[in-house]
Amino acid sequence: MAQYVVEPSTLLPWLPRGLELDFFRIGSESRCYVSLVGFLFDQVRVKGLGIPFHRRFEEVNLRFYVTRREEDGTRKRGVVFVREFVPRPAISLTAKWIYEEPYETLPAKHRILLDPDSMRVSYEWRHRGEWQRLAVTADPGPRPIAPQSEEEFITEHYWGYTKRKCGSTSEYRVEHPRWSVYTVRNFEVKADFASMYGQPFAKLTSQEPASVLLAEGSPVTVFEGRRLAEQSGIGSALGD
Repeated sequence: MAQYVVEPSTLLPWLPRGLELDFFRIGSESRCYVSLVGFLFDQVRVKGLGIPFHRRFEEVNLRFYVTRREEDGTRKRGVVFVREFVPRPAISLTAKWIYEEPYETLPAKHRILLDPDSMRVSYEWRHRGEWQRLAVTADPGPRPIAPQSEEEFITEHYWGYTKRKCGSTSEYRVEHPRWSVYTVRNFEVKADFASMYGQPFAKLTSQEPASVLLAEGSPVTVFEGRRLAEQSGIGSALGD
């Protein structure tokens, strides 16, 4: 996961109704992040059933971080996806047509190598005829995520939100244990953000990530979503 600092105004066109942007705070500084993420779906089941040839596949996405306040004051921390890429057409078409998730299909591959001295992980995808890449070399052993760290901020979001075409917002819960991370030694990012995610993200192609992390996988449950009641506001780019 490669984190990039962006201006909050960049994300307003993708911000669903009723949500606010979530900021990571370092002292007096508040950072608005997007993350380029590569990961592997493995042993996928839909309502308990495995679909042949669709149980193991890569995904690459660009996401940002949001919060929602319920009427009782509960604060939910979640993510919104700018676009998600997978190599299985059935997955992307179903997610796009039924749930209006911003999925597209493209070829992808991954490599995970563990030896006594290092962990090496890479995700590659071909977009408009060119292979792009997100890769890290890290220490071989995972470690716990430190409380109130940037790693905790990035990984501890347990809700997903979707901006629907009609202007409403869908919400779904994501459940997984607290992840461990590997200390990253070096990384490589080769991505054409403009062609993949649009001109507002073009400068990220040459921008150095603020951080790169490698997280240990785990069982993940994505619960059935719901469409939220209409809100009086359209969300805010301001933090608490």
